[in-house]
Amino acid sequence: MIINKITIKLGLWFFFVMLIIEVCLFFFLHTSMVKSRVEEELIALQARGNNHREVLEDSYNEDTLHHIAVMEWNADTEVIITDREKNIIISSSKLAEEEKEILYKKIESVPRNGKILENRWKSEKYISTVSPYAVNGQQKGYVFMFKSTDQVQGLISRLNHHFLVAAVITVTLLILTILFLTKSITTPLIQMKRATEKLSRGDFSVHLPNMGEDELGDLSRSITILAKDLKHLKEERSEFLSSISHELRTPLTYIKGYSDVARRRDLADEDRERYLGIIYEESEKLSNMIKDLFDLAKIDKNTFVIHQEKVQLCSYLHAICEKMLPAFKEKDMNLEINCNKNIHVLIDPMRFEQIFLNLFDNAIKYSDPYTKTSVFVKREKGDVLIEVRDEGRGIPKEDIPFIFERFYRVDKSRSRDFGGTGLGLSIVKELVEAHQGCIEVKSELGKGSAFFIQIEEMTE
Repeated sequence: MIINKITIKLGLWFFFVMLIIEVCLFFFLHTSMVKSRVEEELIALQARGNNHREVLEDSYNEDTLHHIAVMEWNADTEVIITDREKNIIISSSKLAEEEKEILYKKIESVPRNGKILENRWKSEKYISTVSPYAVNGQQKGYVFMFKSTDQVQGLISRLNHHFLVAAVITVTLLILTILFLTKSITTPLIQMKRATEKLSRGDFSVHLPNMGEDELGDLSRSITILAKDLKHLKEERSEFLSSISHELRTPLTYIKGYSDVARRRDLADEDRERYLGIIYEESEKLSNMIKDLFDLAKIDKNTFVIHQEKVQLCSYLHAICEKMLPAFKEKDMNLEINCNKNIHVLIDPMRFEQIFLNLFDNAIKYSDPYTKTSVFVKREKGDVLIEVRDEGRGIPKEDIPFIFERFYRVDKSRSRDFGGTGLGLSIVKELVEAHQGCIEVKSELGKGSAFFIQIEEMTE
């Protein structure tokens, strides 16, 4: 039913528009051709009268007059030769009343090349012309030519018949063309409408055929991409809900379990202190996770405000490294920074610090003692490239595309030993992009990882 509605609506619209255009064109063409044919008949009739005049002027006698009358006897035209007072000298046929009316019309002046006396082929029975002739330099009389309008109307009738046949063929071809065009236009539209209906029902298994490189093809590809994105978003949401429920359940289970044990009256003070310590650690993890989730939620809702200001990058990074240096030394690790350039950037100092704290925290968690973490800063094509490189365990090649996803962990079996929530790198990526920058990672298993942050340099 939907197909019929769209096809009929577009088809009728195209049909009536094209029909109006064709009717106007046919009317103009028909009128022009009819007018042209009538003019040709009148010109031919006038030329025939002029030819008779020339013969008369060359040899005016009874034989010539008789010869002219005989010439028109079996022709589709009639000739009447008169004197100056319109007295008939000779006629090729008996005059009809309509011819007499034309013949005795008052003629004021007739030029040498003749004159059209009657051209109303639709309402009159004859069309007529007159040509003056002279003998010995003196006007002798007139040559009147007549032609029945039945012949003209027959010619026009045949012309109308040809136009009618052409109109029928044209309308038939027009209908077939419109049916083909509307089908070729509406079929993709209907397919895309059904695809969007599937999307609205939550069914993202949309497969649209290749519809070319025009606007319909672009729309089809956009719907397919939208379906894939929505499917991915749905899967991400399901995975996110599953992950967050698991991540919240685990520390809560620890807290609840050890709280029940710690409440026992016969428990030794040493064991109670150990259990309370575990409860505190799990509470800290839970608090950090909720803080990270809160930050991500604000970023998703575009309520995560970035207060940018001009910052001298090298001194700023040195201050962050000084703050983190005790944590590295506690694990017998080194932290170095290579930045002595006068580089200014437009950043939110508090939010940008969070990026490096998360990256340094990961370096500490996933690196062994006596390894080194380095920070390099350099200019690159008008931007600033910041590299944070560690000598840790590295990231497997198959995991690299997913490390910025929420709750994604490379080593899921050991993640709780390192205390990660799987949200740190997600927050890093969101914060970098909030500063109109980008972040990439290169890593080799067993040799460490390098994170590259690219932001725009602020010129003076």
